[in-house]
Amino acid sequence: MFNKNHILTGLALPVAAACALLTGCATTSSTPPLYQWDAYQPQVHEFFKGQKSSTEQIDALEKARQQALGAGKAALPPGFHAHLGALYASVGNSSSAKQEFAAEKQSFPESSAYMDFLSSHLK
Repeated sequence: MFNKNHILTGLALPVAAACALLTGCATTSSTPPLYQWDAYQPQVHEFFKGQKSSTEQIDALEKARQQALGAGKAALPPGFHAHLGALYASVGNSSSAKQEFAAEKQSFPESSAYMDFLSSHLK
């Protein structure tokens, strides 16, 4: 014969585990993001699609930088300064490009060799 209490007890553990798992998935993290990606990723996408001119992209990234710095948001993401520097280089603004490459190098030292390479090829 079947023992109803044994069946209910046998089901209780898997049901409790499933509830705990689903509850864990439903909670939101209170940890703030490390980097501010909001404006950077769409600009890179538009760069590769050729939807905006370099000056329009520079303006959008400069605006994003000001918003991130002004609001005390997360830091600018890896590649932000490098991309902005490449855009400045594409419009012939070598001094701003070098400043951005230096900022990328300072923020992310692992990019030093590449930033030095890019800076050495500026006119």
